[in-house]
Amino acid sequence: MIDASSAVLAAASSGPSVLSQLFGSGLIGVREGLETGIVVMILVAFLVKSDRRDSLKWVWTGVAIAVVMVLAVFAGIHYGTSTISGLAAEAVAGVASLVAVVIVTLMVLWMRGAAAHISGDLKAGMGRALELGAPAVLALSFLAVGREGLETALLMVGYAENTSGSSWPLVGLLIGVVIAVAITIGLYFGTVRINLQKFFTYTGAFLVVVAAGILAYGIRAIQTVGWLPGLNTRAFDFSSVYDQSSWYGTLLGGIFNFRPDPTLLQVIGWVIYLAVVMTLFFRPRRPQSSSPSPAETSKVETPAA
Repeated sequence: MIDASSAVLAAASSGPSVLSQLFGSGLIGVREGLETGIVVMILVAFLVKSDRRDSLKWVWTGVAIAVVMVLAVFAGIHYGTSTISGLAAEAVAGVASLVAVVIVTLMVLWMRGAAAHISGDLKAGMGRALELGAPAVLALSFLAVGREGLETALLMVGYAENTSGSSWPLVGLLIGVVIAVAITIGLYFGTVRINLQKFFTYTGAFLVVVAAGILAYGIRAIQTVGWLPGLNTRAFDFSSVYDQSSWYGTLLGGIFNFRPDPTLLQVIGWVIYLAVVMTLFFRPRRPQSSSPSPAETSKVETPAA
């Protein structure tokens, strides 16, 4: 087992670049891990309150299979592409980044609209699955967790592509997931209370900004390959006064993929993406008489509650 104190000391001695990777990926791990944990908690709480504890083993089996699948997808893409070099590596990194941006954007926007009724949907789905039998319960938990996990895996692939094979983003992700598990357990037993609506709103906005940086990185990678023009057309360049190896340079570069000499196409893509997605993310939701109030959507019903 890795000594946590040794890992922290190693991170600190390696400079702000490592710390920025740990912070960015750790926050992603907390956000995505808590989202996944709440899904599992709803399913478990429904079975406990329905006196169907005999089906819990199928839920945990589905969760375990989903976790293994997500780890395999991440390892296959991230470490599989680390053996590629030159323009081929740029092409793979660019395509992977753009795919990650698309998937993460769709999932963030979907979660924004589905948060108000996701608990009811999961409970209704579990009710139908119980009628069909154990395979249906396993499949429901697998799909529910696998969907969230694939989002995390793709986001991390895009996020970590510019770290030259560094494992620190993965370490940060694992730390974030551990924190999310602890928070989820606290929510389940009623020892932790947080406003989930605000939490997912703030972290969702953060993910959109991270995705914008991944998009800019992907655009430049594809420009390097020659699939997009304008590699030598700079929007601005203040490299002479901006030290990328400084604490602020490594922090902004590690979390948001910022660089002082972006191409014009990178800046255009970054601005348009943020303008469109942030507008969609923060647009007022249409009031629905059947939807719970914002205070209610921030709570999750558990046996302890």
